[in-house]
Amino acid sequence: MSANSYLTVAVEAEDEFTEKRSRFIGAIRPVTTEEEAQTFIRERCKTYWDAKHNVHAYVLDGGNLCRFSDDGEPQGTAGIPVLDVLRKEGLTDCVVVVTRYFGGILLGGGGLVRAYSHAAKLAVDAAGVVEMRLCLTGAITCDYAQYGFIPGLLAEEGATVTDTEFGEEVTVNFSLPVEGRGHLEAVLTDRSAGRLTATFAGEMWLPCKV
Repeated sequence: MSANSYLTVAVEAEDEFTEKRSRFIGAIRPVTTEEEAQTFIRERCKTYWDAKHNVHAYVLDGGNLCRFSDDGEPQGTAGIPVLDVLRKEGLTDCVVVVTRYFGGILLGGGGLVRAYSHAAKLAVDAAGVVEMRLCLTGAITCDYAQYGFIPGLLAEEGATVTDTEFGEEVTVNFSLPVEGRGHLEAVLTDRSAGRLTATFAGEMWLPCKV
């Protein structure tokens, strides 16, 4: 990923499985701050207050901030395996909580690592991965005769039309990955013989499915 994009999960989701009568519930949520991550952890611990363990891990700030907890499991058998799943998937800005209801049969160190890793991966798969891209918000105003080629041009340039306003003129609002601005402006100038320009208002992170 470049400085203008990163991978995270699309939505909050959960999934579960049973291993030797122990029930593992993996849950994940996209977050952008430690406060949001801690809120999710508290929510899961409150919901599953009677579980033996509520293990968690989260990654923020492009992987620069990572936290995990074994929550009573043997050191290195739970929190780190969950965190490693997020790292291997290249994800940031998300938090995972894996809840375990102990089934009475010991899994051993290796078994715990595999179980917690599997629960975390199930959660990631259930949520789906998206690429967040830094985009510009922009607009093109034109007359009705010129409007005919604008949606197609924007699509060709990797832009997404977000709204179209029809009045005396047509204003097409769109979002565009920041690196595409120069090429869009050049193509628009060429296609309109210099009569049309795009105006840009700001930047925002927007999802793109991978």
